[in-house]
Amino acid sequence: MDEARARKVLVAAGEPADAPLLALGENAVFASGDTVVKVGRSAELLARAEREVAVGAWLAGAGVPAVRPAEPVAHLVEGHPVTRWERLPEAVRPAAPEDLAELLRLVHALPAAPVELPRRELLGGVERWLRLAGDAVDPADAAYLRDRRDGFAEAAGALTPRLTPGPIHGDALTRNVHIGPDGPVLVDLETFSADLREHDLVVMALARDRYGLAPEAYDGFTRVYGWDVREWEGCGVLRGARETASCAWVAQHAPANPRAREEFARRVASLREDRPEVRWYPF
Repeated sequence: MDEARARKVLVAAGEPADAPLLALGENAVFASGDTVVKVGRSAELLARAEREVAVGAWLAGAGVPAVRPAEPVAHLVEGHPVTRWERLPEAVRPAAPEDLAELLRLVHALPAAPVELPRRELLGGVERWLRLAGDAVDPADAAYLRDRRDGFAEAAGALTPRLTPGPIHGDALTRNVHIGPDGPVLVDLETFSADLREHDLVVMALARDRYGLAPEAYDGFTRVYGWDVREWEGCGVLRGARETASCAWVAQHAPANPRAREEFARRVASLREDRPEVRWYPF
């Protein structure tokens, strides 16, 4: 889904055609007055959008600082899920790893959700992303990622967690934290799941190793959270699964974006060559 398609859906949903685009990734995100409108890529993501709205309402009731839905439903508009959210005030500063750790401590202290949460299917999108990539990626690379997906899915299913499983954010990155006047707020709730809490912690360990997060920043994260997931013997399995998913996620953008093709090639080559030190770049 490109911006032009997303804007067509936006207008069909009754929003202004000139609404500013805030982000274009798994969703197209637009600002519209006091609300933020999210347009999903395809109809198959409607159930996820509905769950995200329900999670937002649950977190509000639980007192967790998180983005709040502006209406309690998700709509299917021209084959795309559309949700509306309360617009947050302007950020007062960038989010830091310590801010994320503070929010994760709150989320990980929650009991089972009244919303039916799925397992964290970290690898569940791999097939869809590779299908969207089509001929823009080497078929041999796509086959390699499918094999890698299957192997890590089996290994992850056999893990013994250190922490008590329960609600998790599922994509615990500092970019999913907004620092407003009242402090850190959790955003992008679409990957909320009920699974190993370690899923949320491996994200930052991978950010340290692959994406250039400074070691001292990672140390701040573990200090506030209270534990370093790298001490857990299952860390390498969840890291490998996330690397596989992250590589395939970039592939979906390859048909229309040369920079995505370049980044995909970098990532898949480093996996094939078993070079965990190769720097990856956010996309």
